[in-house]
Amino acid sequence: MIALETEICQLFGIQHPIIQAGMAGGPTTVELVTAVGEAGGLGTLGAAYMAPEAMKKAIADIKVKTLKPFAVNIFASNEKDDFSRLEEVQKALRPFRSELKIEEVSSSYSSPDWSKEQFRICIEEGVPIISTAFGCLSPDQMKIAKERGIKVITMVTTVKEALQAEQAGADAVVAQGSEAGGHRSTFSMDQHPSGALIGTMSLVPQVVDAIRIPVIAAGGITDGRGLISSLVLGAQAVQVGTRFLSSKESGAHRVYKQAILDSDEESTVITKSFSGRPARGIKNRFIEEFEKTKIDPLPFPSQNTITKDIRAAAARNNDPEFMSLWAGQSTRSLTEEQSAAEIIESIIKQARQILR
Repeated sequence: MIALETEICQLFGIQHPIIQAGMAGGPTTVELVTAVGEAGGLGTLGAAYMAPEAMKKAIADIKVKTLKPFAVNIFASNEKDDFSRLEEVQKALRPFRSELKIEEVSSSYSSPDWSKEQFRICIEEGVPIISTAFGCLSPDQMKIAKERGIKVITMVTTVKEALQAEQAGADAVVAQGSEAGGHRSTFSMDQHPSGALIGTMSLVPQVVDAIRIPVIAAGGITDGRGLISSLVLGAQAVQVGTRFLSSKESGAHRVYKQAILDSDEESTVITKSFSGRPARGIKNRFIEEFEKTKIDPLPFPSQNTITKDIRAAAARNNDPEFMSLWAGQSTRSLTEEQSAAEIIESIIKQARQILR
């Protein structure tokens, strides 16, 4: 018998087996994280691109607004900057800067690496749950987290990664199918240059069969049908990104939200054009025209750093054609902006109807 009160609910102290994805770059506001928590789900602060002081303030603000558990998502990778082909890639970016009237271009770049400092803040601030992207916490970090009773979630895209996460000491894994929006958590770009492309329905049961810790399903899940399907496949919860991205509390730009609401299952592509790492987003002029140049982007995080000015200018101009519009494949049913509470209520209501 399928039940909505799962092991994940007990593990994390939440009412509903729904986790809001930790979408970095601004969408996961304090208001969104707390609203999800107050509605019975698990809110996640996408902190990977946040400067340490901003992250610390956001965590403090969340604690003021809610007593519910919440998670903080950070990067756990060793990817280093590589600007050796900077001038070649800048040639492909100049037409975009010209159109957006970006006159000042940096002569040198450096991507901030705040991951160790962010982990330290999570520990100092007593964050109840840490989730990681692109890899596992180091053995020393995992030991520190365990000693303080902090739960750890690791996002994975293959069975092999799930086994690594379990061995590293993770309390649960998020099995991210290829339908998921944005950057998925493939550990090695050497083995999977386009990211591991295993669909949610295929990935989840294979991960469930391979490990003993709870599995959270992610990728293309937007409603109660996706929740029940995931539970049938053996998952203990779902992680939902795109639907919360278009919520009222989301910090996503209004034209970004509208692009999601206007999109369908054919709208997204997987691209490295914006960041140097494969990510699923709504196809726009930037992706089309950058890829037409046949110039390979710099690796992550360097490409993400040198396109930051383009994305920022596009946001100021309300121009979605040059913004990174990360989104999953199941957007056809998303036609209006809802509150986080309404989203959780509708998912649970539909799930209960199916069970009845």
